[in-house]
Amino acid sequence: MVNISKLFLLFSILLISCGTNKVTNQNVAAKRYAVIGYVAGYKGLIKPESIDVAKLTHINYAFVDIKDNRAWLHHEKTDTTNFRLLNQLKKINNGLRIMISIGGWSWSKNFSDAVLTDTSRNAFASSAAAIIHQHKLDGVDIDWEYPNMRGDGNVFRPEDKQNYTLMFAALRHALDSITSITGQRYQLTTAVGGFAGFIQQTEMAKAQEYLDYVNLMTYDYSWGLAGHHTNLFASTGNPNENSADKAVRDFMAAGVPASKLVVGMAFYGRAGIVESTKENGLNQKIVSPAKAGGFTFLKDSVIGMNGFVRHWDDKAKAPYLFNENTRHFISYDDEESIKLKCNYVDQNHLGGVMFWEYSSDPKEYLLKVVNEALKGK
Repeated sequence: MVNISKLFLLFSILLISCGTNKVTNQNVAAKRYAVIGYVAGYKGLIKPESIDVAKLTHINYAFVDIKDNRAWLHHEKTDTTNFRLLNQLKKINNGLRIMISIGGWSWSKNFSDAVLTDTSRNAFASSAAAIIHQHKLDGVDIDWEYPNMRGDGNVFRPEDKQNYTLMFAALRHALDSITSITGQRYQLTTAVGGFAGFIQQTEMAKAQEYLDYVNLMTYDYSWGLAGHHTNLFASTGNPNENSADKAVRDFMAAGVPASKLVVGMAFYGRAGIVESTKENGLNQKIVSPAKAGGFTFLKDSVIGMNGFVRHWDDKAKAPYLFNENTRHFISYDDEESIKLKCNYVDQNHLGGVMFWEYSSDPKEYLLKVVNEALKGK
């Protein structure tokens, strides 16, 4: 086994001499759209036979943690086994890229410290590159939730805005240092909050120069009220209402090229018990949490059953479920909304689609729609 400490030292040295390699829009323009599936390695061992890799361009392995300013395999034994199993899938799809996604909601606490200084940034970047090289992976995805925001009890500071950009510069250098050894080019991507506040706390026009894709987390929009959590368009007259379309337009205005923007899709639902049955529960106050589940569960066991009625918001281009007897409201993506999102990506010449998370739809009801909608495009 390769010694990770030696690799870390090697990449630290190479980082010093490696020049900046910004990613141009032309470099990331692919012949087909990206279809990026997040796979939850933190749940345990992955069953590679359950992943239809012929329908994917990327697997983003969630998640790698941060400790002592370095990328850290929180469950090293399981993670390293999963990397080996995922790499075997390249025998089926030799164009598949296996990426490590660093951070996530729970493991973003130490980003701010890790990228605070040149020394800490280089240590962080070198450690991420060492993981990629040791396990023969294909790149790094950063899921910092969120720069200069508390998130899940994060350390945060105003300097995060500039350090977010500098982090990507350091990571690009570190990945290029592996290229000097292997001859392979490694991708660098990021998952970003699909709301205006994220843009205000970052320098996306500068950061995108180092990135292959910017994955818009255009989900989890509904909090407090039973609104849509992954709508394509706004459903109200509120100009600040979050939607995938608003996120795309806002990030383009902030300087991210359309071809690097990847629209996020939710393979799971969000739910709540609402105060009123008005408007079939839509935009009513949530008084208590409730169960939703992944799309396979919703399709097979909930939709059209036991009082749950599917409704369609034609403004938002989004479905929702409501049980009038129990006041149980569920917002989710289904085949119709997924197809419309794929059409939107094609019509607007965006980079592709991504989804959270693969195991939420094991029967691949939604991935099949994605594959068909983007087939040959």
